[in-house]
Amino acid sequence: MAKVRGVGIAAVNYPTGMNLGGDPSQALIHATTTGNFVISLSSTDLGQGLKTVLAQIGAETLGVPFDTVWVDTADTDTGPHCMGTFASRATHRVGNAIIQAAQEARQVLLEVAADELEASPDDLETDGEGNIYVKGSPDRSISVIDVALAAHFKYGRTISGRGIYIKPKSEVDPDTGKMDPDSTEAHACTVAEVEVDTETGEVTVLSLRSAYEVGRQVNPALVEGQITGGSFMGMAHALYETTQPYYPGVDHMPTSFSEYVLPGPLEVPEIESVVLEYPSVNGPYGVKGVGEMTANSPIPAIVNAIHDAIGVWITDLPITPEKVLRALEEKGAAEG
Repeated sequence: MAKVRGVGIAAVNYPTGMNLGGDPSQALIHATTTGNFVISLSSTDLGQGLKTVLAQIGAETLGVPFDTVWVDTADTDTGPHCMGTFASRATHRVGNAIIQAAQEARQVLLEVAADELEASPDDLETDGEGNIYVKGSPDRSISVIDVALAAHFKYGRTISGRGIYIKPKSEVDPDTGKMDPDSTEAHACTVAEVEVDTETGEVTVLSLRSAYEVGRQVNPALVEGQITGGSFMGMAHALYETTQPYYPGVDHMPTSFSEYVLPGPLEVPEIESVVLEYPSVNGPYGVKGVGEMTANSPIPAIVNAIHDAIGVWITDLPITPEKVLRALEEKGAAEG
């Protein structure tokens, strides 16, 4: 049995959002009578933690505790418009819409508080813990709950806000061919180490070490989870998963998970990552999209590592043991 090792590297430049006639998302915010805030969206959390991040953005902008902000994505028929959760766009697009809505709602919040405190709204500040106070006079304060109660039952005002983020459509310059296809771009680089059994064709990914430039992390734990999950997904695409035949064929194979090859816990390699923060100029609090790209760079890195190990380029994914053995056989025949 002969086992050889190889190292491969790959880098990606990944866009946030796209240039499809504006690519808009909307957000609505209103306060309840008990001082909580509801953010109404049609943006779906696919498990990546979107609702948590959007609640954080809303709480930060409103100046209220995180646990008093609820994100409601119940109904895309009646909720505010959203293009969808894809293209690493949701945190950027929806986050910007939430900031607009939260700023509008915050202004009403401060206006009602100013009436209660007999002060100017410009002289008020929130402490992030559920209170509003007069700058320089912390003893003159009122809770957000009391402001919400006063707004509803004393002044007849709705503490609410509306927001929409839309990227201006970019046309192609007829002279240069240039255009603005996205809003901002994140970056990643992955180094993969693999071991290839030249007798069985089996490829084992030993480690995936990556650096990700993600703008600013709103929630570092969720970014880490996205990177770890994406690394595993990338490895799965490189070595295991397939729905052949591909276009223009329409009948997928395999047709069930009993035939669909997936890696398991024993195949998880050592995963290590470093996150770099270079805030985006147009993202909410400097955010860039951290979505699909976490699964992208591991794939070519693994392909390059296999080439480094056995000296053969295999570009048809997934790289199964059969493909490795056939490639080695062809290499041997070519070398005589």
